[in-house]
Amino acid sequence: MPYFDAASAAPLHPVARQALLASLDEGWADPARLYREGRRARLLLDAAREAAAEAVGCRPDELVFTPSGTRALHDGIAGALAGRRRTGRHLVVSAVEHSAVLQSAASLAAAGGTVTEVAVDRTGRVAPGAYAAALRPGTALAALQSANHEVGTVQPVAEVAEECRAAGVPLLVDAAQSLGWGPVEGGWSLLAASAHKWGGPAGVGLLAVRKGVRFAPQGPADERESGRAPGFPDLPGIVAAAASLRAVRAEAAAEAARLRELVERVRTRVPELVPDVEVVGDPVRRLPHLVTFSCLYVDGEALLHALDRAGFSVSSGSSCTSSTLEPSHVLRAMGVLSEGNVRVSLPAGTPEADVEAFLDVLPGAVASVRERLGVPRETAAPAAPATAAAEGGAELVVDALGKRCPIPVIELAKVIGDVPVGGLVTVLSDDEAARLDVPAWCGMRDQEYVGERPVEGGVAYTVRRLR
Repeated sequence: MPYFDAASAAPLHPVARQALLASLDEGWADPARLYREGRRARLLLDAAREAAAEAVGCRPDELVFTPSGTRALHDGIAGALAGRRRTGRHLVVSAVEHSAVLQSAASLAAAGGTVTEVAVDRTGRVAPGAYAAALRPGTALAALQSANHEVGTVQPVAEVAEECRAAGVPLLVDAAQSLGWGPVEGGWSLLAASAHKWGGPAGVGLLAVRKGVRFAPQGPADERESGRAPGFPDLPGIVAAAASLRAVRAEAAAEAARLRELVERVRTRVPELVPDVEVVGDPVRRLPHLVTFSCLYVDGEALLHALDRAGFSVSSGSSCTSSTLEPSHVLRAMGVLSEGNVRVSLPAGTPEADVEAFLDVLPGAVASVRERLGVPRETAAPAAPATAAAEGGAELVVDALGKRCPIPVIELAKVIGDVPVGGLVTVLSDDEAARLDVPAWCGMRDQEYVGERPVEGGVAYTVRRLR
């Protein structure tokens, strides 16, 4: 069964498996002890730290291992903010950071600090100069991912690091998605990553803090890992993580070129094979193995189940697959279609035949979901329940309150032909995804999005028919 969700967790690399099994026999003792078994464990830990530091591009004594990438981000942000508390309590992040970063930002705001979110364009990329404009005298820290976990867009880390350096502000980089493909360029100050993203075992993260960066670890003091990651280290996991990072880096150039071609095939052919699809993310400055697209009139959860039944494991940022009724914060920040969202992230070694098989299956899976939802054909759009709200029926109001995506947009599509050119259709919805999906539908169907206004129980989204 083809597994296409490496951005969530990459399959365990063979080298990681070998190192894990070997270190279970050799690395079980306490590396802080001076007897023979402890010294042997310490040698393994030191070797793993040196290998990881070489891959990151830092000194071994600047890097510590943590229980997860999320823990590395939380601890890195908390320690950097505490270390610069005399400067201020202002944090700058991009609007598309991983939830771990945004949760840390929310905690700071709840404790009386301030947070500035830097906007992104429709590809998910921050603009040059955007961080420089957000920095101010009280800024203690800035954070920026190296590449986005949902759409694959690569961020201008080197440029932002230079902007932060000029302002005297440290930059923390979340390199979870990119570290397996290469080091992060630029003068970053802190860096966090997670082993299961590059084929290492779950439960191992890393945090690098450059010398000279003010950093005050939070929580009770511990003598291990420079006081930055308390508790007994998972030495077999750490050894496997470092060994697999070195292995994937050795394969990265060739594998990146091969997977980039396969992903480009998906980016090109999906809009040809499936009507009403928006491929999102930067088409050029992106991770080599990841592509995301959204399908109009499709329930994301139903589509993922259909693909799963066909033998393909993919993920989604659609609100239809979550319990929050809110679209992905990444898609929301980009202002792109959220319904029917599919993320394909290919693990190393993915054969071309699996990608071709996916492209063969996808059109039928999308069509079956649309058929079950009653999506109208463009040439014969049946009327949906609607009430005239203006003279001559020039405006229709569609009540989609209480209905989740993509139903509000489907009902909009059903009635747009029932008003004359220049007429209005207003959709009432309490699903947050409609705020993205109605304007996105207008852009894809060449109609005019007029705007929104609050109404009892939800929001009214108004569209003008142009053709």
